Amino acid sequence: MSNEYRPEGIRPYIDIARIDHWFKNAFMVMGVALAFFYKPDLFNGDSVWRLILAVGLTCLVASSNYVLNEYLDAEMDRSHPTKCNRPAARGAIKGSIAFTEWIVLGMIGVGFGFRLGLGFGLSALSLWVMGCLYNIRPIRMKELPYLDVLSESLNNPIRLFLGWFALVPDHMPPLSLAISYWMVGAYFMACKRYAEYRTIDDPERAARYRKSFKHYDLRRLMASIAFYLSLAGLFGGIFVVRYKFELILAMPFVAGFFAMYMAMTLEDDSPVQNPEKLYKRKGFFAFALLCAAIFVGLMFVEIPAMYPMFRVDSVGFPPLWRLGE
Repeated sequence: MSNEYRPEGIRPYIDIARIDHWFKNAFMVMGVALAFFYKPDLFNGDSVWRLILAVGLTCLVASSNYVLNEYLDAEMDRSHPTKCNRPAARGAIKGSIAFTEWIVLGMIGVGFGFRLGLGFGLSALSLWVMGCLYNIRPIRMKELPYLDVLSESLNNPIRLFLGWFALVPDHMPPLSLAISYWMVGAYFMACKRYAEYRTIDDPERAARYRKSFKHYDLRRLMASIAFYLSLAGLFGGIFVVRYKFELILAMPFVAGFFAMYMAMTLEDDSPVQNPEKLYKRKGFFAFALLCAAIFVGLMFVEIPAMYPMFRVDSVGFPPLWRLGE
């Protein structure tokens, strides 16, 4: 039996699937909450099983992308102070096995995704295709300035669609929220780029690690962060006014969340370089959960007194709770 198939040889292939990154599929929650807001009668046992299957399939597609990313990035990762310890960068991965793992995970995730409906299947396929466009030459968008951020963060609205289509297969979700979600993801990714560039602190080494860093500097990255956050606020505001005005009460908490994230971005050896480990920042993680709970909760609350106060008309979605008359 060759070493690649022994227990100690299997572990690197489990590692490159990055199971610890599956938490990013929590971005599906917004699509799920939106679906329940749109159709409150979806609160039933069948929805639970559909969601479990949807999350599992999304995790498989995401892992397929992670396998591809790590194998193709092995040479560049050797120039990064911490990613040089990844299995592919250490030479612990055999290309033929990694290629098989990439294909099998993607085929299972996308193939069974179509069993949940055309919308979910196409969204799962889009998530997989974006992984290919992001990593594979000659396109390899991760090496193009700004497109590296915009293409990777496009996975956010795709995950929103996955959460939505898992429950509502025959209607599109509001595009204003999807675009805002995209720009929120771009904000997170630009913060990560800023923190990485600042940590490496060597333009030549940074360019070897990521070719887009040939164009970036701290000033340009900070300007892009402001740009993405502004667009996120604009399209998020359109959604709030158009569909659920009560969400305006969550905005101070959301703004505080983005401020805390920026404060962490500016720390030395910033933790936003590894967002999958941010749960270890207990204060930040607790506040993030609070913001999510307030945002999702307000989607199901109606406060009639707010509408004449701000001269806004109610869209009329049936609320779960009504506060006041």
